Amino acid sequence: MLATEVIKKKRDDTDALTQQEIDFFIQGYASGQIPDYQMASLLMSIFLNGMTKEETIHLTQSMLNSGERIDFGELYPVDKHSTGGVGDKTSLILAPIVAACGIPVPMMSGRGLGHTGGTLDKLESIPGFNVNLDLATFQSMVEKTNLSFIGQTAKICPADKKIYGLRDVTATVESLPLICASIMSKKIAEGIKGLVLDVKVGSGAFMKTIEAARELATGLISIGQGQGIKTSALITNMNQPLGRFVGNALEVGECLSILQRRDFLGHDYRSFADTESLSLGLAAHMIANAKKINLTEAKVQAQEALDSGAAFEKFAEVCKTQDGDLDQLLMPNQQTPVAAKKDGFVSAFNSESIGLAGIELGAGRKVASDVVNPLPGIEVCKKIGDSIKAGETLFVIHHTSQPSGIKEAKKHLSSCYSIETSPSETTNLILETL
Repeated sequence: MLATEVIKKKRDDTDALTQQEIDFFIQGYASGQIPDYQMASLLMSIFLNGMTKEETIHLTQSMLNSGERIDFGELYPVDKHSTGGVGDKTSLILAPIVAACGIPVPMMSGRGLGHTGGTLDKLESIPGFNVNLDLATFQSMVEKTNLSFIGQTAKICPADKKIYGLRDVTATVESLPLICASIMSKKIAEGIKGLVLDVKVGSGAFMKTIEAARELATGLISIGQGQGIKTSALITNMNQPLGRFVGNALEVGECLSILQRRDFLGHDYRSFADTESLSLGLAAHMIANAKKINLTEAKVQAQEALDSGAAFEKFAEVCKTQDGDLDQLLMPNQQTPVAAKKDGFVSAFNSESIGLAGIELGAGRKVASDVVNPLPGIEVCKKIGDSIKAGETLFVIHHTSQPSGIKEAKKHLSSCYSIETSPSETTNLILETL
């Protein structure tokens, strides 16, 4: 079998790829026999022509088979996966909430992809935090403390790990079958029995329409349930950044504010109500899934874990166990404001542009080899529906020196919003549950 013939078949979209053809290509790429440029060509062909449901299932299985799987035995581990958003930091809140409720959470997370942030990049802004655990240590931590955060290891879906990085730099991130196969192969491999999906929709999401988000959610649920994993999905609004901060250390600070019920950079923790609300909502679905209780009871348990401080204690425990030092967490010490151009009410954001502004500051990656700077980021001073006057600060760029990309970041931020003469209707954060 020739790699070029598989590429040609998908390029011309003459017929569906077989399991044998997909296995050949995925195994060949994982082993190094098929080079990046040929995989990049196949990824673009998939991006342009899509995949059938059967092809997507074959791709998921092939990625899964490229590595090892964890077995938690009689335990009932649950996890959550977000399809990516701007300021999306819920994992750092919901995972300790659920773990504090006595439920194992093997949190295998990713790095920033495109304009969206990554949980691993946020955690690594905590000095010393080690996400590069081997699988035995990871499994042992989950069994002992109910929670561990880990990056994808060389033994878990190694084919996907290579493809994940290549998608980011070949403009193929948004491909529905590639998203489904990447997400579900890793989730199946980590040994979970329940999964809650946070499928983002809007200007800051990869899925821009509710129809596309539903299609993605349905595809993910189908794969999960086919593998015996109890799977549900929340479709959530990403037409504005979640919370007030975008940037790795800043987002950790926002999460700690919520977990500890304290102020952060001049904001009362209640300023982050949207971040807290979504985190609690997702946590409740995870608790209901694992404990087989109704959602109302699960919400009560989630809220109690947060309000009592048990969730923060769990997060602090995980940080200590994984060598992170919360006392040494650094924050940027310089600020550059971006002012509104006219009076009125904030009516819309292009959230993707806010994410791109973060990349210009070094908070994300332009190419896979870029090293993320944990400190710079963006503060969103007004949200949709808020009143504002011309010259009033709409965004604050937080940094430690004059970053090379600050001029480009200001360009993104100066044109990424709309202001109208009257307030627009607010939209629910959770749009649908599937």
